[in-house]
Amino acid sequence: MKKLMIFLLCSVFAFAQKDLTSAEKFQFELNKSYADSLKSPLMKEDFKSFKGLDFFPLNEKFIVEATFIRTKKEKAFGMKTTTSRTPLYIKYGELHFSIDGKNLKLNVYRNLDLSKKSGYEDYLFLPFSDLTCGKESYIGGRYVDMKVQKGKKWIIDFNKAYNPYCAYNYEYSCPIVPLENDLEVEILAGVKKFHD
Repeated sequence: MKKLMIFLLCSVFAFAQKDLTSAEKFQFELNKSYADSLKSPLMKEDFKSFKGLDFFPLNEKFIVEATFIRTKKEKAFGMKTTTSRTPLYIKYGELHFSIDGKNLKLNVYRNLDLSKKSGYEDYLFLPFSDLTCGKESYIGGRYVDMKVQKGKKWIIDFNKAYNPYCAYNYEYSCPIVPLENDLEVEILAGVKKFHD
């Protein structure tokens, strides 16, 4: 029995470590991309002092297991953006989870145009805002990119939360986080705000 417990604990630790490694790689690649003037959303003047994005420390607490509920008969809608553009999205489902004892829910969306492109068929969009917005993180909220996962238990890794391009450059058109995806907790994970 004792050996089994040790094995299970090691398995859980290895799983968390694996996910933190994945988030670490994501953050490294994000910094690399933002430092490349051909790919970056940064404005010209920002490159003069850019040394990398500021992230919350990687934290296993913000790798959460959520119960996924597929929603049916959802209609496509034009998601509001920071410009007049309204790309078509559909609510794909709900993710129910808890942090610090609070029961929380986020809607996850599918971009209809993007889902028609090869390689993006299972791509999902998870925008959210939380109690760090306007303080440690961008006031307009953040995004997590997801893929369709098997079964009813899905993993959300908030360590991979990133800012919309609008956080760096007002010329971009970015989806606005829907009000129903506002979390009444602090998500102390992912990228922090860029401009003070």
